[in-house]
Amino acid sequence: MTEEPNLLGAFLRARRELVTPEEAGVPVHGVRRVPGLRREEVAMLAGISADYYLRLERGRDRKPSVQVLDSLARVLRLDDDTRAYLLGLAADRPRRARRPRRETVPTGAAKLVALLPLPAFIEGRYFDVLAANPLATALSPRLVTGGNRLRDVFLDPAEQALFPDWERACAGLLAGFREAVGTDTDNPRFIELVGELSLASPLFRRLWARHDVRHRGGATVPFTHPQVGELLLNREKLLISGTDGIMLVVYHPDAGTDAADKLALLGSAALEPAPSPRQTAAEQGRRAP
Repeated sequence: MTEEPNLLGAFLRARRELVTPEEAGVPVHGVRRVPGLRREEVAMLAGISADYYLRLERGRDRKPSVQVLDSLARVLRLDDDTRAYLLGLAADRPRRARRPRRETVPTGAAKLVALLPLPAFIEGRYFDVLAANPLATALSPRLVTGGNRLRDVFLDPAEQALFPDWERACAGLLAGFREAVGTDTDNPRFIELVGELSLASPLFRRLWARHDVRHRGGATVPFTHPQVGELLLNREKLLISGTDGIMLVVYHPDAGTDAADKLALLGSAALEPAPSPRQTAAEQGRRAP
């Protein structure tokens, strides 16, 4: 029987390494050999024994009380999203082997995406693009069915160029991915994706080791588009009811801004009907000397 991964211990270890002694109010004497807080310092500040905290990190105790988790969240300076993730890691939920299910877009959601007059796509739990409209593809040619947002943003130079602060965009995307996956880390799709990106991207490895978590929700996203230049768009991520974490993602500008004008220009080009082969042949004939 394969031993379950120690998700709680890995999370605690990663997060304590991100908190400096100065932030925690711990006096510093001499040279410190570890980044962030020591185990005994976390235990002292959380009001638990050093031995008990060591058991938590090493996976020998995986069911601490909510009171202990709240104390650790305070010491580790976790925000609400990351605290909720920590509580989920320690929740007593049975783990069982299961066959991966293919993510299916509900018919109504697919029709909605096609009709929306804004860039919109449907994102699976593992950030696969399950459907996209022409405006989304005009915003990024990688936003097509079969693409993957993590793979594109971390590995594709053309996608990276769309984001003025590429590393920040990667960090936000990856934090949302960790929240979406939660404790379901034995899924073959998760293992394949994280394995591929860990091998191919040093930035992915560095950000993944931080264990940052962020709720998949609204944000303001700047773009540098090769055709229309700078764009500042609002992004909404809306859970599609009846699905296991599938999201409708929509980008929209503030009314009356140059971003609205640029998006309209991008949209008019995207929605312009392609010439038929007969029209193309006629145009070539007119250009002939």
